[in-house]
Amino acid sequence: MSIDNLWTAGGIVSIPLLGFSLLAIALIIERIIFWWRVKNKQRRIIKEVLSLYRTDRFAAINKLKQNAHLPIARIFLEAMELEEPTPAEFRLALDSAVQAEIPVLRKFGTWFQTIVTASPLLGLLGTILGLIQSFSAMDLGNAAAANASGVTGGLSEALISTVMGLVVAIFTLLFANAFRGLYLRELAFIQELGGQLELLNRRYHQGAREYATYK
Repeated sequence: MSIDNLWTAGGIVSIPLLGFSLLAIALIIERIIFWWRVKNKQRRIIKEVLSLYRTDRFAAINKLKQNAHLPIARIFLEAMELEEPTPAEFRLALDSAVQAEIPVLRKFGTWFQTIVTASPLLGLLGTILGLIQSFSAMDLGNAAAANASGVTGGLSEALISTVMGLVVAIFTLLFANAFRGLYLRELAFIQELGGQLELLNRRYHQGAREYATYK
């Protein structure tokens, strides 16, 4: 059976399922590009920034601005651009920036959840509609007069719509879980590097400011 015949045989529910499948593919491609850009060079960039921050705060800030497409770079900028912050203010700026970036890291999560939940339900709806078509084509009082093509067509629609709904849901779920795993690892990475940045701020900058104030 060709793809065109498959979508036709799936009945009316094949239309929203086709829309869901195309939407899922588009969102998956966008998320793959996003995570590839994030993972491709962020570790090297952040290590350079932390090394620069020990001796030259402004050079570190400029390096972050050059890579502002990275979520962790935007997070670090929020704290590092503060003028003479206290440790509590520095940490608050980091925490607030992390919260602001979470929707970016989890982007389209609601859409993925909707597709995964609704696709099997649409497949079930197609199953019910197909069975209704099959029963309506039957003449229970006269088996010979039953519309064989209507019966088999309804059963085919019922089965195909179920399969389509499950395929769309499973395909989307696999990628949604992969993106969730990337989000959790990225969040842990941000928290780890954020802690290192706080230590560097206290050791190399906060201490220097306190010494200058004391003198």
